[in-house]
Amino acid sequence: MSSTDSSIDSAIDSSIDSAIDSATDSAIDSAIDSSTDSAMIELQEVTKLYGSVIGINDVSLSLPRGAFGLLGPNGSGKSTLLNLITGQLRTTLGSIRVLGYRPWNNRKLFARLGVCPEREVLYTEVSGFDWVRYLLELHGFDRPQAAALAEQSLDRVGMADAMHRRMGSYSRGMRQRTKLAQAIGHDPDLLILDEPFNGVDPIGRHRMTEMLRGWIAAGKGLLLASHVLHEVEAITDSFLLICGGRLLASGSAAEVHALLSDVPNEIRIRCDGASRLACRLIDEEMVEAVRFEDDGQVLILSTRRPAAVYEKLPGWIVEDGLRVEEMQSGDDSLQALFNSLLQIHRGKR
Repeated sequence: MSSTDSSIDSAIDSSIDSAIDSATDSAIDSAIDSSTDSAMIELQEVTKLYGSVIGINDVSLSLPRGAFGLLGPNGSGKSTLLNLITGQLRTTLGSIRVLGYRPWNNRKLFARLGVCPEREVLYTEVSGFDWVRYLLELHGFDRPQAAALAEQSLDRVGMADAMHRRMGSYSRGMRQRTKLAQAIGHDPDLLILDEPFNGVDPIGRHRMTEMLRGWIAAGKGLLLASHVLHEVEAITDSFLLICGGRLLASGSAAEVHALLSDVPNEIRIRCDGASRLACRLIDEEMVEAVRFEDDGQVLILSTRRPAAVYEKLPGWIVEDGLRVEEMQSGDDSLQALFNSLLQIHRGKR
């Protein structure tokens, strides 16, 4: 046999092997996709390392279709886990399936995901409408379709009146709602939100919560990451608790509250009618204690019913004509819980 014939045979064999490998991979993906599509998110022994630093440590879970809250203090690994699930990071060890797909660099999956990241990704000189429309065009919609969908999604999150203003003029809460609009604009199957309520005022929180409840009622999937229990509890009853890169526990709101029963939640509100608001809370028996700071302009309340407090706040603000400048909810109670769970996990309790 001549060297030319040998080269041709080698090239043919290589092409055949490549085609077989490609077909085999495709068949495996298809089989796995059809078998695991019933699971919304599935992780098997997933670890993510940043050099010698552990971001996620040996996490395994299987979530059916539905709505779940991912709870953990800042720096617990929530964002790393979400970035792995959305295909923005690759695992160091283990495997991930989302809606039946491997997430890394997978356009089919990206078309079915809506992602609202924690970090700021907005352009100050561009209007909210133009930004959302452009991102929808990247999903494959033509300009008229993208414009119509952008208007619908911005209206849905309460940004109809401000959608044509420069995003540089938006408050933080308005920027958060605009990020949410781009996440839902293409009607994805699964919505993944990282700290979506940061900087959103009480009325905006209420509107966003109602929108997300409607999303869930329509049969859509949701994974919401937060370090504040009541934010998640207002939307879903299913929780995952993460700290130090480890999945420590999962369960219902009642089970989390049982763990937190001895640790009151502290909420700080700066408004022009702090004393009136305190009277409301005391009359409704919603607080363990209240105190004032900054010449009575700041109300600090301790409560074991934060979800009920946040549900009532928007109505009281409107009825009493209050102007709320700032609201913060500490995560000390959750941090105490996570510290206890970590000790149990390490066999110290």
